[in-house]
Amino acid sequence: MEATEVAELVKEALPGCEVEVQVDGNHYLVVVVGDVFEGLPTIKRQQLINKALFQHILDGTIHALHPKAFTPAEWAARQG
Repeated sequence: MEATEVAELVKEALPGCEVEVQVDGNHYLVVVVGDVFEGLPTIKRQQLINKALFQHILDGTIHALHPKAFTPAEWAARQG
């Protein structure tokens, strides 16, 4: 599965978010930045991303998913 396909699935599930996907074989690092994560603990944030890709995890297309979720303010702080 291409990075662009994964990004589109996440964007459909989490409108208004910025999504970046890095692929290494069937391992996917998915970074999502959006206001939707405001006030949510890390596990809830990851669950939102996992839900968007659940069918592809279930069928083995995505073997390993590494979801990272940030609010815009958190992302800006990480960027320096």
